[in-house]
Amino acid sequence: MDRPTKSGMKAPPEPGRFLRSRLFGFVSAFALTALHPGSVLADGGTPVELKLFVDNDDDDDNGVADGVSSTLTLRAATDVRWLSGRDGTAKTMLDPGIRLIAGDRPLPMLESVGPHVRLGLQALKPGDSALQIEGVAIRASAIEVMALDARGEKVDLATSHASISRGLPPSLENGDFGTPEDPDALRWVLVGSEASLPKFITLVSLRPNGNALDALEDVPLGAATCPKNVSQGLACRQTAPIRATFDALERNHPSLQKSALRAEVGGRLSVYVGGDKAASLRVGGPRNSSLGEVGRLRATVRLRLVRQTRGGAPPLGEDDRSALQMGRAELEAATALWGQCGIHLGVPGQMDVQLVDPPVSSLVAVGCELGAPASGGEIHFTVEKRTISIKTEPQQTPTSVAHRLAQELGAQGFQVTLSPNASIATGALRTVDLLVRDRKGRPVEISRSAQHPLSSDRSLSVCLGQVDLAAGLHHFNDFNASAGTLEERALIKAFDDGDPTTIDVYVVPSFASSGRIGESFIVGDGASIQNVVIVDRAGMLAGSRSFALAHELGHVLLDMPGHPDDFGVDKATSLMDADASDPTIFGPRRLSIAECERAYKQSGPGAAVPLLKPWPLFEATAANASSAPEFTPITAPLPLTSAR
Repeated sequence: MDRPTKSGMKAPPEPGRFLRSRLFGFVSAFALTALHPGSVLADGGTPVELKLFVDNDDDDDNGVADGVSSTLTLRAATDVRWLSGRDGTAKTMLDPGIRLIAGDRPLPMLESVGPHVRLGLQALKPGDSALQIEGVAIRASAIEVMALDARGEKVDLATSHASISRGLPPSLENGDFGTPEDPDALRWVLVGSEASLPKFITLVSLRPNGNALDALEDVPLGAATCPKNVSQGLACRQTAPIRATFDALERNHPSLQKSALRAEVGGRLSVYVGGDKAASLRVGGPRNSSLGEVGRLRATVRLRLVRQTRGGAPPLGEDDRSALQMGRAELEAATALWGQCGIHLGVPGQMDVQLVDPPVSSLVAVGCELGAPASGGEIHFTVEKRTISIKTEPQQTPTSVAHRLAQELGAQGFQVTLSPNASIATGALRTVDLLVRDRKGRPVEISRSAQHPLSSDRSLSVCLGQVDLAAGLHHFNDFNASAGTLEERALIKAFDDGDPTTIDVYVVPSFASSGRIGESFIVGDGASIQNVVIVDRAGMLAGSRSFALAHELGHVLLDMPGHPDDFGVDKATSLMDADASDPTIFGPRRLSIAECERAYKQSGPGAAVPLLKPWPLFEATAANASSAPEFTPITAPLPLTSAR
């Protein structure tokens, strides 16, 4: 039964269930006519006609084509045509283009097998074959499915992968915004005897968990010249170039409805002929880059939705549940977009998305923002009804005073995390933040003393980090961008997990001034805030108009504070464009191969702070993740932050 989808198209039944039903019918019929003693076929009746598909894909993800595997796991046996349950032995005589599978292993020709062993046929070459099993004549027609890239080169179904298209489709080319040829699109070629080749195929896209994502039905096959090394006497038919796209908007564009298919990195593209699975190909990163083929990489992203007040309304949605759903949806959208580079930002169902209250005032900033040296005085504040006080001496630096405060707090039984900040453009020295927790590691409330000012020192100021989002989050400007504002530091450091390879995302109700919807902090010398993104409600709700979350994550992954169009030609289709806003297919959603390569170099396994970890498409190579190529980081210019 066809199932309507949200886009209005009809998706085929679930491939696994559909295939099982088809095979069950075939197995039942074969058991009745072929293997039962005294059947008509056993007496020399009409041969059994059988359709097979060359098993050159890799359904068990071990990096080896199933057709050459010495043993077949349950997943590797997906394309085997199982014949029936048996009560006796079977002598076999097979064509070299087909091998007999007995249980979970190939059976040599002319060998007998014992009772109660499941038998199946696995095609190794395209073309027509004749064989016998227990005296039953079988005529098999095998079809091979190939994937060809834009250069006409064969994409190995077992060891390579499909990649998601990055540029605009050639049919929508508009000046420099389009690509004359899509290097990621694939032509699907079917090879076999002329009579066996179908006129249409169905393409099904699966997510990494095996669930159906999209389908293209009735994809026409046209006559084609066969690729090199195809045996004489065989015919070929092929599709037009088919794009894999992350974007539902592109998928449903009128000019692409028959030539684009939504796909997800880590998933698969499967070819069906008449309802039977014929072949599949994994989906990964770019196949052609200066670093070679890129399979898949994964970042660890924590997303925190910050309420406006403690116990108050969430920054998104009507209630807590809808806020969490919207947060996950935007992170999934960013993940799909970065699939253009083979990068995952989270696995659906396992994303770290939480709703949190604004933190209590548990941060003390010594030097506040300017970081002037001390001239002599006293510092006073209260922590859990305990008075903390120290004296400052002339010429003491904020760092020296911060260490003295940490000693005093430790003596009172508190845990203290010291966090120096980068010097700002208008500052004198580095300031230092102290995050104070109790013995159990819980943040504590810090307040001013009723009798004394925070600092009586005329030059060295001391501030309490307070997060008050009622008027919006006070954000950095061109002068304090390297350190962030005190309110930003109080928010970010309160939830810091201490892991520099984690990307932390904070969603706030709003920023304190209009025009800003997102900002990011990237890696830099002396910076205490790194690999952090802040997006407000407007940025999240902008969605596909600007992909603000994916854009700001791009600054972190690319280790790039600026924008490509800051000193060059504006390119509105680029995700990293500074000011583009367009909800159509021409909007900011594209990543170039150069940007993908920069992300691998700046944030990949060989970077100083590796935000991207190998996530092999082949399960068998997962243990060899440490053998990923070394990436040489590029020196990033200052400033170390970006705002949009």
